[in-house]
Amino acid sequence: MLFRRFFILLCRNCDTRKMKATEQTLQQIERAIRKISEKFPKTDEATQMTDIHLRVTQESGELMAFDDDDNELNRCIVEQWIDNKDDDFYEQIVPVLRRCLDKQKQIIENMSILKPYSFVLEDDDKESIAELFVVDDDVVIIDPDLMEGLDKDLDDFLDKLLAD
Repeated sequence: MLFRRFFILLCRNCDTRKMKATEQTLQQIERAIRKISEKFPKTDEATQMTDIHLRVTQESGELMAFDDDDNELNRCIVEQWIDNKDDDFYEQIVPVLRRCLDKQKQIIENMSILKPYSFVLEDDDKESIAELFVVDDDVVIIDPDLMEGLDKDLDDFLDKLLAD
């Protein structure tokens, strides 16, 4: 019972407007990630790079990947995203991209790039929106969305627990 209350408190403020990615969308993103990884096959000599920059164009649904020198690594069209007019479009796609990257974790961690490196979401103006995935042997990154509001939820839970 205690765990259920804790879970309910944690999920109470969850955003229910998150984008529901179609199976086709997930497949398109996962295929793009695999194509990026093919550019860096596991070899003895690793490439020096700090980030793989993912840029999404809201109007065209285009997902593009670039290296640190702005060389294009891959591009694809995510049909579900074409002509999306939502003001919070980028915030909605972050969890979708993170889920796809996490699903491809084994492939991503074996790319021949010197660690640490990360996948970063950028807008059309090359402004960083979110760090999506970090590859590092010594660091574990917790999804910031998971931790958002945790202090308040834990305080409320403790107050309610002590009041009972």
